[in-house]
Amino acid sequence: MNLSFPHRETWLHRVNPGLKLVMFFLLFVVVIVIHNPNVMLNAACAMLLLLVWSGHPWKRLLLYGSPFILVFISTSTGMMLFGKGVTTWWTWGLIHITQESFYRGMHLGFRALSMAAAGLLFGLTTRPVNLFYSLMQQWRLPPKYAYSFLAAMRLMPIMLEEFQTLRHAHRIRGSRQHVSKWNMYATLRRYAIPLLAQSIRRAQRIAVAMEAKGFVNETRRTYYYVIRYSAVDIMFICYFVVMLTLAWELGIRFPYVEVWDVR
Repeated sequence: MNLSFPHRETWLHRVNPGLKLVMFFLLFVVVIVIHNPNVMLNAACAMLLLLVWSGHPWKRLLLYGSPFILVFISTSTGMMLFGKGVTTWWTWGLIHITQESFYRGMHLGFRALSMAAAGLLFGLTTRPVNLFYSLMQQWRLPPKYAYSFLAAMRLMPIMLEEFQTLRHAHRIRGSRQHVSKWNMYATLRRYAIPLLAQSIRRAQRIAVAMEAKGFVNETRRTYYYVIRYSAVDIMFICYFVVMLTLAWELGIRFPYVEVWDVR
């Protein structure tokens, strides 16, 4: 079962996956320590702008990003409606909107949106095989762990196909008619036990095969895919450095609101 969709490969697909993972982790650390809403808004816009080079159409990006938009709305409104502050804008019952809570909610919302955009970009532009090969070659991840993760990811669509086959078999045999649809325990047992038994047998066969191929030993191995650094990685690093510098300078010199710290 193919879980991916056709897309256009851009320069972000050619960035070293290990370097991309490290840069996004550093971006997460930088975003956490930013408390200026003006700078945070600029950083979020820069991350959303990077999605242009993801190679996917806008409709698909909106579909993928719809859960993160809900997270942005829920995070910001939750802090706005029930936050604390001195300058009251509007109050009604338990709802108390203040100037401080409004800016703090917008800041948290843009922080969540920027990290969601980074995670979506990483998922759309990174192949799992290249990621684990990069972790093995550049970051010295033991092959037994990397290939185990790859095998587990390969088993996920197989388990989904088995679940669909099992559901169709139960529907043809009419077994759903004898069990109430509200009996969640019987439904879970009917599907979980066969899938768990097949997964255990398949995992045992994969473990024996990996042990026979010598994946347990920490010897030096050769790789079919060789992942290297290139000029695209330098351009990727420069984009983040320039992006964070411009976000900071524009947020300080040309602020949208006269608020410098939301803490």
